[in-house]
Amino acid sequence: MTSNHFRQDVINGLSKSIKQLHSKYFYDKEGDSLFQQIMALPEYYLTRCELDIFKNRTNELATAIIADGSPFDLIELGAGDATKSMYLLKYLNDENIDFKYVPIDISGNILSVLEEKISSDVPGLDVYSLEGDYFEMLGKASAFSSRRRVVMFLGGNIGNMELEEARNFCKTLRESLRAGDIALIGFDLKKNPHIILEAYNDASGITAAFNLNLLHRINQELHANFEVSRFEHYQNYDPMTGACRSYLVSDSEQEVTIDEHKFCFSKDECIYMEVSQKFAMDDIQELALFSGFETLNEITDSKGWFSDAIWIAK
Repeated sequence: MTSNHFRQDVINGLSKSIKQLHSKYFYDKEGDSLFQQIMALPEYYLTRCELDIFKNRTNELATAIIADGSPFDLIELGAGDATKSMYLLKYLNDENIDFKYVPIDISGNILSVLEEKISSDVPGLDVYSLEGDYFEMLGKASAFSSRRRVVMFLGGNIGNMELEEARNFCKTLRESLRAGDIALIGFDLKKNPHIILEAYNDASGITAAFNLNLLHRINQELHANFEVSRFEHYQNYDPMTGACRSYLVSDSEQEVTIDEHKFCFSKDECIYMEVSQKFAMDDIQELALFSGFETLNEITDSKGWFSDAIWIAK
């Protein structure tokens, strides 16, 4: 992502009547490090739940992916450091399955970490990393290969979209695939509201630091003058809609500048940072049908808190 895109998105977001910043920009080097810490938090169940699936139900995942036994490209959107994917990659590699792994991420830094990890843990694996936006890079991946495609979108990242945006994302994904291609998508399920809220509002304050780090990044890369200490992280969860939303709240009247642009904050004014949407099983099945997929399997963790849905393009 170029700094010009970053600059324009920040200016556009802060110019809205309800100020907003894109969560995709959380992931600079410091953001990557903070998110690694978040994933290790006792409150942050998502990683452990999906890891449970990839570690203990690998054969079920692989069976659906292997399908007719033809060679395929395993494309992972937002691959991160592939902590969960590694179990599947090792399994497929050990079974001598003919596939290429194509991790896609907006963060070049985390892709470097990933490449080192794969080189150490799965030597000889055919890897082709791509840095950039999902669909742009998915198109690039498709251009160099005509093999069957299996696209993974893990970690509940589908929940970082508003519901209509998620519907459009899945429909666009289907339009990017051929009949018979597969999508494996991780969905965080609706559950006790206290469990969900604590996952995004940890007592140690790492999630708050993760959100606030985006203001530091804007200062560093766009030469803005956010006084980060004058903003506070706020989280809420609506169990009816399944939307868990994060904000940064201004503690006083203040003005922030980016070049010639000035942004005025009133006391207690919020910047909307991110949604983490939770789903019921019926929601997931409806989304598959709407997007042009058929559900092959829905694999949940041992607690029933998270589901990896496996869809085939019709």
